[in-house]
Formats: sequence, C-alpha cells, structure tokens
Amino acid sequence: MKKLLNLLFENYTLSEDEAYQIMVEISEEKYSAVELASFVTIFNMRNITLEELKGYRRALLDLCIKVDLPKQAIDVVGTGGDGKDTFNISTLSCFVLAGAGEKIIKQGNYGASSVSGSSNMLDNFGYEFSVNQDKLKREFEEVGITFLHAPLFHPALAKVAPIRKGLAVKTFFNLMGPLVNPVQPEFQNLGTYDVKTARLYHYVMQNSGVKYSISTALAGYDEISLTSPTKVYNNSGEFVLESKDFGLSILQPDEIKGGKSIEENSKIFLSVLEGNSTQAQKEVVLANAALALKTIYPTKDLIECVAIANESLDSKKALNVFQKLMKP
Repeated sequence: MKKLLNLLFENYTLSEDEAYQIMVEISEEKYSAVELASFVTIFNMRNITLEELKGYRRALLDLCIKVDLPKQAIDVVGTGGDGKDTFNISTLSCFVLAGAGEKIIKQGNYGASSVSGSSNMLDNFGYEFSVNQDKLKREFEEVGITFLHAPLFHPALAKVAPIRKGLAVKTFFNLMGPLVNPVQPEFQNLGTYDVKTARLYHYVMQNSGVKYSISTALAGYDEISLTSPTKVYNNSGEFVLESKDFGLSILQPDEIKGGKSIEENSKIFLSVLEGNSTQAQKEVVLANAALALKTIYPTKDLIECVAIANESLDSKKALNVFQKLMKP
C-alpha cells in the first residue's frame, strides 16, 4: 500500500483491473485502518476516473453475497454526501412506489456524513436487517419491497464502514453504493450530488442492460429537490427538469431539511406516510417517486406519474406497505 499511496500522491490513476484488485484486497483486510483512511481521502483531493469506478464496481459485484430475487423491480437510491441534510426522501419514494404496486429491492446503508441514512431510518423503526433469502423473498412477494443493508452483502463496504464514520466526510464509497445493488434490478433510479458524478454514472450504466434515470439537482442535491432545475441522464440521453414539469411547486431549501437526529427524521418520515407532513415535504417525495415511475414507464407523462404517486400516499397504500414491512 505504501508504494501505491506514493504513486497516487503523484496523481497516478488506476486501471480498471488495478482498481478491481485493490477492492478485493480491501475485502481481504490486507490494509490497516490508517492505510485505508489515506487511500480513501485521495479521492477527495482528485476526481475518481471512469476506469477506477468501473473496477471498484466490478469487484464489489463479484464479491457480494448473491441474492436470488427477481430482477423485475426498481431501486431508488442516492449517493448521499451532498451536505444538505434532507430527510429520507429516496427511502420514502420507495414506499410510495410499492404502494402504487411496483416491486422494490432497495439497497441502503447507515449515513456516513449525514444524520440519517436509509439503514438508520429503518433500524430506528425496528426493521431487522438480514441476508436470509426466505425472509427477503417473502417481503418481496408479500409486501412488495425488501431492503438490503449494504454492509451485510458487501464485505469490502463492511471493512471500511468504521473509517467512513470516523472521517465523517463523503468518500468515493458514497459513489459505489448506488451502483452495486447485489440483485442489479432491471430499473434503477440513482441520485448523485453533482453533474460530474452523474455523467460518470451515465457512462457506467450505458452498457449495464439496466433501464435507469440518474438525477442531480443543480443546487447540489443527490435527488430531485424542487429547489432548482434537475439534470437527468437516462437510456435515451440527457435533459433538464423543472418543478413545473411535475406540476409541483418551486421549494425553498429550508422546506425539505431533515431533523437534527434520527428520531426527528423518523417523525418527518411517518408524517409524510400518514398525510400529516407539510405540502413541500410531500411534493419533493412525489417528484422523486414520479421520476422512478417514468423510468419504469417511459411513455407515461410526468404529471400522470405524480398523480399515481399522490394516490399511493393519499390512499394510505404507501403507509400500509411500510407497516407490513415493519411487522416482525
């Protein structure tokens, strides 16, 4: 690692195969915590290359615990690391989609640089993380949604989790999470914190066989925020969406802020599902769910997709899915 670090400090970039091998060695615990901390912070000082991203992704997918679930499903997930401290918008969008009858295989993790990642939220509500195939299949078939806690399925992610938490800043592992769902469902709605990263994702996903949308709000959010236009990349190309395209309001940043603790975020989470949230909180969830629906059904109008998502919330179907998933 010392030799590699010296090369990287001199702006050396890794080939896809070199990146692949390093990720394998991380999973095999060949490096100390200090070496790993030095390694991950390098990519905060320079941009990760496409070849590096492809190599890390390929290794994580090869090394992960395999999950025998149908691929006819969608994941909605963001990189995190945008520093915006929003509530759990992507996770809520998944329950809205499930309430609308879609199948969801969501991968998530604890927040490394934020108050509340998706795993923090579900853990707080009592959801039991598991690699048990029967449990996952039952949830998928009977509830319509199942959750894959990333460290259980990715040995390398588990090894670096304490380092990421200790650093408390975004690292290139934020980039890896959305790209390495073990099932690789047929549809993926991915959010990134800047256009440069969204473009990298686009290059990676083009040859993946997945139907995808990659979004980044131009105000710096890793999802549609409705506070600014959103750049979107998908299988057909790239375009910009504004609040009016969804038939929704332009929001202020303070309106979609999360709480200062997991408990506060949990209250917001439930309020959206129960119909007691602010209109802004509801609308930002609707926008993200609508783009996911548009990913699955490209010919549907976005405003129609918002209406489908809205019905899932207003009818309490999304809440019902959440309650069923939380039952022991």
